[in-house]
Amino acid sequence: MSVRKTRREFLTSSAMGLAATVTARALPVFGMEAAVPRGEIAAWVTSDKNRFARMSGLRWRSADGKPSEKAIVLNPEKEFQPILGFGAAFTDAACYTFNRLPPAARATLFHELFHPSEMGLNVCRTCIGSSDYSTKVYSYDEGEPDLELKRFSIEQDRQYVLPMLREARKANPEIFLFSSPWSPPGWMKSGGSMLGGSMRRRYLPVYAEYFLKFLQGYAKEGVPIQAVTPQNEVDTDQDARMPACIWPQEYEIEFVSKHLGPVLETRGLSTKIWILDHNYNLWGRAVAELDDPVLRKYCNAIAWHGYVGTPEMMTKAHEAHPDAEMYWTEGGPDYTSPDYLTDWAKWGQTFTDALRNWCRSITGWNLALDELGRPNIGPFSCGGLVTIHSQTREITRSGQYWAFAHFSRAIRRGARRFDSESALTGISHVAFANPDGTRVLVVTNSGPAQRTTVQMGAMQADIALEKDSVTTWVWAKEG
Repeated sequence: MSVRKTRREFLTSSAMGLAATVTARALPVFGMEAAVPRGEIAAWVTSDKNRFARMSGLRWRSADGKPSEKAIVLNPEKEFQPILGFGAAFTDAACYTFNRLPPAARATLFHELFHPSEMGLNVCRTCIGSSDYSTKVYSYDEGEPDLELKRFSIEQDRQYVLPMLREARKANPEIFLFSSPWSPPGWMKSGGSMLGGSMRRRYLPVYAEYFLKFLQGYAKEGVPIQAVTPQNEVDTDQDARMPACIWPQEYEIEFVSKHLGPVLETRGLSTKIWILDHNYNLWGRAVAELDDPVLRKYCNAIAWHGYVGTPEMMTKAHEAHPDAEMYWTEGGPDYTSPDYLTDWAKWGQTFTDALRNWCRSITGWNLALDELGRPNIGPFSCGGLVTIHSQTREITRSGQYWAFAHFSRAIRRGARRFDSESALTGISHVAFANPDGTRVLVVTNSGPAQRTTVQMGAMQADIALEKDSVTTWVWAKEG
């Protein structure tokens, strides 16, 4: 995790009260099974006065002529990448926090978060061992060097992580899980500790077997993992303040092409490998790794974080390798920020930028933490997608949660992004065609209220964008 730490105090004023009063039962249920009548546009808005609130009275009409420069112009015939989905991370800390809820309350929350008729979160991350958001530092094989991995055990994950993953799968059996290590076992690293340091090349073969045992162990627990990354944030040791590990570029290439890839292939596992799992500014490294023909035999995907660099750097990687898949795998709010509960426009723009630069999924950081961003063994002040108070168990939804709602509730797995253009200032937009034929437009307005027009071929619609808002429009293909 490489977020900027802030000393600003956590917002505990009326905004918290407003967000806390919005319960799972009060949330609008959006389902593709409820068809949108032809000619109508179903719309939802989040703003200062609304939280994913249904708007009414929007319809297509015949276009007046050529669109104005400030119109949002849609071109569904020009399609881009398919969409896998949206979600956040089942860290040890998040699973511990979920586990503290009474079973009935947790079941209600999991239905809200994961069921396809509600938030429908379906691309989620797990940690291979501990991250900075864990109840303690642990790997699956700590101690003296154990080349045969005789000590290997996922017992720690049986306490909170595996039970929560199984429960989430009951709410949504289509959850796609990918897993990342923050550090190999200490004995595989220079310095001998999970905190900081770098990978030792001579342990690459046994580390591939470590991954295999992890995947096999989770599968036996009823939790199959669909993809892995070799290392979370390959280019930092976090100053030895938390589980972390530096991986030189040549080590990651060798690990994937000579060890992990062949091991998974030999054992008949279809688990995908995503490289990098780090910031936009390392796009050149990702390109160079995909240039390696042996690595490409086993890997054709890049995992991205957005803490450093700009999202356009992902397009640079796409231009070098147009067939490579892009996934956005980490980003979360700061619970000490005054706008933790209300920064939906910031996250709406972040998600839009990632999707417009070829990402197929958006996965946030911790699904849930307490009111002080705990459990946390690291130096950062991250907040959860939701906050679950450590004493009252009250659930508070972050601004990031409300931004996710505008994407995950409307955009289905298998949707394809299509072209949208506008010269309007202060807004970001992205459009999709769902597999069932419905179309979706998500617009984030980071500035003052303004009016604009959406034009698609011979049809147009007049829309009002509320100040600091995210709005989702859904309509049938025929318009």
